[in-house]
Amino acid sequence: MTFVRRIARPMLASVFVVQGLDALREPQKIAPRVEGFAQKVAGPLGLPQDPELLVRANGAVMAGGGALLATGRLPRLGALAVVGSLVPTTMVGHPFWAEKDPAARKLHRLQFLKNMALLGGLLLAAVDTEGKPGVAYRVGMVRDDATRIAKRTRRDARHAARATKREAKLAAKLAASQAHDALT
Repeated sequence: MTFVRRIARPMLASVFVVQGLDALREPQKIAPRVEGFAQKVAGPLGLPQDPELLVRANGAVMAGGGALLATGRLPRLGALAVVGSLVPTTMVGHPFWAEKDPAARKLHRLQFLKNMALLGGLLLAAVDTEGKPGVAYRVGMVRDDATRIAKRTRRDARHAARATKREAKLAAKLAASQAHDALT
């Protein structure tokens, strides 16, 4: 792991670990803002409509994903988990479009944009393969190897079949010649 990754991942993850732990410890502070979301979205998705439970679950995902990202253990998975958590958090926590007060609207817009910037960083972390080939590349290489082996096998089988056919003809001619010689 490069030095930049070693320090950047924990820096990016720190806000999610701290906010996730806060949500786990004190969900009642955030739950009132989640009630509308719980009623609108949780029901159709089959999620419980308990705002405190949703806040705790979101906090657990944030803290866990942030910890994976910070420690470098499954960092791509951790970043994706936090992305999945950050989107509803941002939509519920900073709906600047619904604010009437210009000062509150400006504050929520700033926090919304900050979360979008964090989201961009998380997406970069989610696709960072640390210079190693990604899964799609490795799957493509395996597919290419299998295709190459299959072509070689078919070619070898054709050559073997032709050689066997030639040898069978020669054996038949030899047998006919020996039979003819035996009769004469």
